[in-house]
Amino acid sequence: MDAPPRTTHRAELGSRALFPDLAARSYLNHAAISPASLAVREQAKAVLDDYARGGLAGLEAWLPQKARLKETLAALLGGGVRGEDLGFVPNTTAGVVQVAFSLPWERGDRVVLFEGEFPANVTPWQQAAELFGLELVWVPLAPFYESVEAGLAATERALAGGARLVAVSAVEFQTGLRMPVEALGGLAHRHGAELFVDAIQGLGVVPLDVAEVDYVACGGHKWLMGLEGAGFLYVDPAAAARMVPRLAGWLGHEDALSFLFQGAGHLRYDRPLRHEASVVEQGAPNHVGLAALEASVDLIQQLGVEAIFAHVSAFHDRLEPQLVERGFTSKRAADPRARSGSLCVLPPEGVELGALKAALVEQGVDVTMPDGHLRFAPHWPNALEEVEWVVEAVDGAMGSGTR
Repeated sequence: MDAPPRTTHRAELGSRALFPDLAARSYLNHAAISPASLAVREQAKAVLDDYARGGLAGLEAWLPQKARLKETLAALLGGGVRGEDLGFVPNTTAGVVQVAFSLPWERGDRVVLFEGEFPANVTPWQQAAELFGLELVWVPLAPFYESVEAGLAATERALAGGARLVAVSAVEFQTGLRMPVEALGGLAHRHGAELFVDAIQGLGVVPLDVAEVDYVACGGHKWLMGLEGAGFLYVDPAAAARMVPRLAGWLGHEDALSFLFQGAGHLRYDRPLRHEASVVEQGAPNHVGLAALEASVDLIQQLGVEAIFAHVSAFHDRLEPQLVERGFTSKRAADPRARSGSLCVLPPEGVELGALKAALVEQGVDVTMPDGHLRFAPHWPNALEEVEWVVEAVDGAMGSGTR
């Protein structure tokens, strides 16, 4: 059966044409939730329409789309990744949990984590440590703010005592610090460890090289610009062969669907579990979310991540100095290698962050305030001309009693 048609919409850098209902004058929350484009909405509706007309026939019509989306995501990851190296999960956290509970741990194994990580990339490792008797080793992020080299040196000191795995975010959520994923992977491998990457704060806006990465988990609702409830886990084939799938569901078996479509005699409970990434697909998929994700990634692929990152960087290059002139402290890295799609700042002394953020939203500038930072996170639809609106809104907010 052929997969349903893909979106026919075309993306254009700096154009909101595919977001006609977006209320904010300048939407800068892509590091939190991306708005739904016409492409996303129409593909999601196409799934629902097929289900409305055909029920089971609607599901069967969209089954081939899963494999096609995996190939699309594999192309986005690059590095020789194949579609079969990916499995769908509902969110990033589910991907972290699958890896944390499916490695062949031995008591005393060490897991290297980084201070300041989003809890999704901490809690599952803490739970695994309690269950399997692991040791968690913490690396401060401060050296990475000094330089990439200083951060790698701090990580190597942690690895010197031995480690089974290093877990890191591609981009740190509260400051926008972009971590040197490729270098961390090489460093981990030289010390006999694997590298796990939570990619949700980077994939879709910054280039990501996974050649030295063993596991990547990513939800689709931030920089990939899909909807909540659809994400993926990449597992390097060699790593997949070593995994012990302790959280598998009925769809994780070989020939899992045969008893439903091939007649009597195929219902068995002894089928082996697949030793590939798709073993994490426990049950019924979210076809609406997967269709939406394919549409949004198609738009990203049309433009190219390199071009998107250059566009977003130009936005920040305009905005950052004007904020600094007004007394904000920028957390954007001086080293371009450590920059991302997020520009995060601290407000001037005496300015109440919550009131400032609320005043900006009131003026049509949608931002967030993770961990005490004001975060500006534009994407490909944001026009560079919006920077002047943002600055005007900041001036208005600063003069409206936010101190």
